Amino acid sequence: MSGPTRIRAGLTDAPTDVDLVVIGLGVTGAGVALDAATRGLGVLAVDAHDLAFGTSRWSSKMVHGGLRYLAQGQVGVAHESAVERGILMETTAPHLARAMPMLIPITSGTAPLQRVLSRSGLMAGDLLRRGAGTDVETLPRPRHLSRTEALAMAPGLRPAGLRGALLGWDGQLEDDARLVTTIARTAAAYGAEVRTRARVLHASGTEVALRDEITGATSTVRARAVVNATGVWAGDLADEVTLRPSRGTHLVLRGDRLPGLRTSVFAPVPGSTSRFVMVLPQPDGTIYVGLTDEPAPGPVPDVPQPTEPEIGFLLDVVAATFTGPLRREDVVGAFAGLRPLLDVADSEGVDSTADLSRRHAVLTGRTGMVTVVGGKLTTYRRMAQDAVDAAVAHAGLDADPCTTPTLPLLGAAPRVVLDALEEPVRLVRRFGTDAALVLAEAHEVTGRAGEQLSDEELLAPAAPTVPVTLAELVFAVTHEGAHDVDDLLDRRTRVGLVAPDRALAEPLAERALALVQRARANGSLPRR
Repeated sequence: MSGPTRIRAGLTDAPTDVDLVVIGLGVTGAGVALDAATRGLGVLAVDAHDLAFGTSRWSSKMVHGGLRYLAQGQVGVAHESAVERGILMETTAPHLARAMPMLIPITSGTAPLQRVLSRSGLMAGDLLRRGAGTDVETLPRPRHLSRTEALAMAPGLRPAGLRGALLGWDGQLEDDARLVTTIARTAAAYGAEVRTRARVLHASGTEVALRDEITGATSTVRARAVVNATGVWAGDLADEVTLRPSRGTHLVLRGDRLPGLRTSVFAPVPGSTSRFVMVLPQPDGTIYVGLTDEPAPGPVPDVPQPTEPEIGFLLDVVAATFTGPLRREDVVGAFAGLRPLLDVADSEGVDSTADLSRRHAVLTGRTGMVTVVGGKLTTYRRMAQDAVDAAVAHAGLDADPCTTPTLPLLGAAPRVVLDALEEPVRLVRRFGTDAALVLAEAHEVTGRAGEQLSDEELLAPAAPTVPVTLAELVFAVTHEGAHDVDDLLDRRTRVGLVAPDRALAEPLAERALALVQRARANGSLPRR
C-alpha cells in the first residue's frame, strides 16, 4: 500500500498515460479502481461530479442476501448476492455493515398463502446464507415471534388482529455513500489516482478526453484499457448499451414518528403475496420508508425526484400496518434513485421493471471500451472483478490475480476488535479502526489553523437532530476529496436528506473547509 491518498477535485497533475481509466465513481467504479490498483495496474478513476453522486447514494442502505431474486426464480443472482453480502459483512467492511433484524407481521388478515410464502422465503434465505458460508453469528437464523415479542420490537404495530411475526435477518449499511467513499479511499491508498470534477467529453477503448470542471482545462489521457462504470448514464458513452431505468423512491421520517422501533418492518402491500414496503430505522435516528419500482423513461436527471403518487403509496401501506397516523407533513425528506437495468432481448414482453433481472453484464464495445451495467450495490465487488477481468483480457494487460474477496477496506476489522475500540461510537461506526486517525487529523488541522480545540468541541454534534461532527467533516476534506459544502453534507455525510438539518449543519461544514484552507496556507499538512 502506497500510503498517501489521492482523492482530489480537478485534473491538476493528473496522469495522462495509464493502464486503466475508470469512468464513474459510484460503488462499481470505485470497486473497479480498487480491484485494478490491487492487481498492480496504473489507474486513473474520474467522475464528472463527486464520489457517490448517482444511484449509489440513493439505495435502501441494505446489503441484500438475494431473497427477492430467489422468489423471482433468479437463483444465480440470489446466490451471488448472498456470497457478496457475506464477504462485505465479514471481510470487506464489517465496520460499515451490521446485521439488521427484519420483522414481517402476521395478522388475522394475512392470507394463508402469504404466510406460507413468507415463512418459506425466510427459510430459503437462511439456506442462501449457509450456502454462501456466512456465519450464523453474523446473521442469525430466522424464527417465529409471539405477539408480545413482535410488539416489544415494534411497539407501533397495530395490535388488533396481530397474531405474531416472522423474524429474519439481512445486512444494513451505516451509509451507502460512506461505503463508496471508503472503497475510493482504499483504492487511492493502493495507488489509484481518484479525481472528481473531471468530466469525460469523449471515450474509446484506448483514449479519454477530459475537462476539469473547476478550471475548464481539457486534456487527453492515453490508456491501455477503459472501463465505463457510469450506471444509468452508461449509454451516453456506449451507444450499443440500452438501459430501462427504474425509479426507487424512499421517504425519510423522524424516529419519533414510530417510537421504540428496534427492527426493520416489512409491511405487506395489500393484494400482493410477495411485495412489501420496508420501514428501516437508521443509525442517525431517522427512519427510511421504501421503496417503489417504477419505470423511468426519458432523459436521465442528475438528481431524480420522487413523485407525489409514490409518496402517497408508501405512506398508505405503512399506515395500514402501524397504529399512529402518518401524514404528508411527517415526511421530512424523500429521495429517489434510478436502477440501471439492462434492456436485453429476453426482457421483451416484460410489463414492469420489477420483473427485469438484476444480474449484471460486462460488455466490450466496438472501440474496446468495457461497460459494466446492471447489478446492485451488494454485488459491486463481483461486478468490478468481472469488469477488470474483461479489460485485462481484451487489452492483454499484465495484471496480478484479483484479491478483493479477501481484502479489507481501510478501517475494517473483526467485530470483536471494533467493539473493543475506545473511540466515540459514531466514529467507529463510520471509520472503524481509523476512528483515532480521524480525531488526530482534526487536532492537527485545527492546530495549524490557529485553533486549539478539545475532543469535546471536535466531536460535538452540529445540532440535536444532526449528529455530524467537525472532526469527520475535516477528515472528509483532507482525506476523502470533499471539495465544497455539497460534498460534505450530501455525500460524505447524509445530512442533506433532510433540508432543515442541512441548514443547521451548513455553518459547521463551512467552518471545516475554512479550517483546512487556513491550515494549508500555514504549511503543508502531513500525510498519514
